[in-house]
Amino acid sequence: MKRSYYSNIVSKFLIDTKSSILGALSISHSHSLEDLQKNAWLRQIEILQKSLDADLNAKIYFEFGIPRMGKRVDNIIVLNDLILVIEFKVGESKYPNHAIEQVIDYSIDLQNFHEGSHDKKIIPVLISTKAEDVSFNLKIQDNIYSLVKLNEHNLGTFINHILTLKTEEKISFEDWENSIYKPTPTIVEAAQALYKGHNVEEISRSDAGAINLSKTAHCLNEIIENTKSSNTKSICFVTGVPGAGKTLAGLNIANKRMKTDENENAVFLSGNGPLVEVLREALVRDEVATKKANGIKFTKKQAAIKANAFIQNIHHFRDDNLISEAAPTEKVVVFDEAQRAWTKKQASSFMARKKGIADFNMSEPEFLISVMDRHEDWCTIVCLIGGGQEINTGEAGLEEWVESLKIKFNSWNIYYSGQIINNSNYISKQASKDWIKENGKEETNLHLSVSVRSFRSEQVSELIQNLLDLNLDNVKNIFKKVIKDYPIHITRDLNVARNWLLQQRRGSERIGIVASSGARRLRPLGVDVKNEISPSNWFLNEDDDVRSAYFLEEVATEFDIQGLEIDWACVAWGGNLHLDADEEWMYQAFKGTKWQNIKKEINRKYLINSYRVLLTRARQGMIIFIPKGNNFDQTRKNEYYDYTFNYLKEIGINEIKTL
Repeated sequence: MKRSYYSNIVSKFLIDTKSSILGALSISHSHSLEDLQKNAWLRQIEILQKSLDADLNAKIYFEFGIPRMGKRVDNIIVLNDLILVIEFKVGESKYPNHAIEQVIDYSIDLQNFHEGSHDKKIIPVLISTKAEDVSFNLKIQDNIYSLVKLNEHNLGTFINHILTLKTEEKISFEDWENSIYKPTPTIVEAAQALYKGHNVEEISRSDAGAINLSKTAHCLNEIIENTKSSNTKSICFVTGVPGAGKTLAGLNIANKRMKTDENENAVFLSGNGPLVEVLREALVRDEVATKKANGIKFTKKQAAIKANAFIQNIHHFRDDNLISEAAPTEKVVVFDEAQRAWTKKQASSFMARKKGIADFNMSEPEFLISVMDRHEDWCTIVCLIGGGQEINTGEAGLEEWVESLKIKFNSWNIYYSGQIINNSNYISKQASKDWIKENGKEETNLHLSVSVRSFRSEQVSELIQNLLDLNLDNVKNIFKKVIKDYPIHITRDLNVARNWLLQQRRGSERIGIVASSGARRLRPLGVDVKNEISPSNWFLNEDDDVRSAYFLEEVATEFDIQGLEIDWACVAWGGNLHLDADEEWMYQAFKGTKWQNIKKEINRKYLINSYRVLLTRARQGMIIFIPKGNNFDQTRKNEYYDYTFNYLKEIGINEIKTL
């Protein structure tokens, strides 16, 4: 795939005419071309041709695509052993913060996701053409140099300066530009890109080392098409490890089916309130900003109407279909985190208390299938299931979906991944496993087995699984592999954890503190899990907003962050889950003024799952904060923390005491 609109070795670029370069740029530009863009390109060409020398061993690229971000870098110059990532601000007299962040983000993206750039030295360059001279002092960290600020006059001087640097093996232009791009977007970035019309293939990894999301998309599309042509009803169970891209697969199929046939009215549903809030707000903000950049007046209210139709809260969908007995307009419905749908007891209790419906006698899965079953012709339900992800009272897991199909809807065609049979995290009852095996069809491509959230290491979810299962030998071996690319540290000082996060962050990478909602006695240390956050502010706002994750003040719990992710996390470990002297997990809930042991197995499961969620949220690395106890405070005894801390140390996790 051609990644840039125009490219040439520098010696040929210098003798190429402005009109021919502009023509190549214009042909590749898929949107309507404004005079402002043409003039910006012409000015870039003039400055670059004036500043570069024909003797340079260099190649230049215009409008180089960054798939994960859905954007393009103004210019890239590959020079000797260096990659210059250049962002122009034509006519700008200052160096805007948003532009600084943008060019650093481009550089980080190349390093992380472009195979040819992984181990190369990268220099982010911001050229504000009318700005004052700023002296450049090159410092390098993890192969990315500090940002260089230039204007229209001093690019040539800077090029001469970097030619004096020590040179390693020169980059092969052909190898570099043809190397694989393996983007791993956040779920917010993915939703925005899909919403804009990008394909899942454009924004997801396609290397042999990861499960290809496009295979899952193809499998689901094939099932839907067969269901449609045969006038039948089908349900698909898509499983995956934490961070494997289940939500991305669901957003993709809902978006694609909506575009395939408007009459299908496909929709993405989730019972995860924070996820719905964050994704909707992200789509709204992005569309308003895009329209504004193109000179189109467009209000947040207008954008919200469209976004709210694409992504809906599952409970609103349920309530709408309680009012009417007609078939819904949607023919394809994607239920995200379907394991969190309510049991019969929880659903009936809620309906009686909140809706005044005394005779509601169905689990949420049974009711949701019954709603889609109203269609006289065809429909498809896609259930995205996370094993070991149930974190709240009354969540039914996959078991209830199977029971509903078995008892009430056994004429439906069932497609499932083999994991729900082979992995006890999905279905525990052997009778349910046997029934679905006899009445469904196994599809290998409906399971996503490799985490792409932690793109630095695909074994993080396996590491956390073994850590929580107390499989010490296994977790030690996995940790040795993970730590090579994915830093994990522990500390007993929250300020050390905060400083570590601040040191890791580059560009717009998001950092934040997360903790279990039951870790109530972290409050004396400044981690207040009872203080509710606004998820959209925490995940989306800039670093000058005290409500954002960047400020490291407000804390996200498992309920806020499930299904979402950040780049670098501090996981604050509370006394609600801790090891005892016998190296067994102790499960506690804080009631009134003291801890009480959790005895119910289901509630223990919810608690261990909450830590599984928290420990798999960081894309690039994490630091685990385990406080020191205080035996003068009976709610914060040393034993609530020390045995857990020692266990993590025994795994091999490095302790940071000062920074």
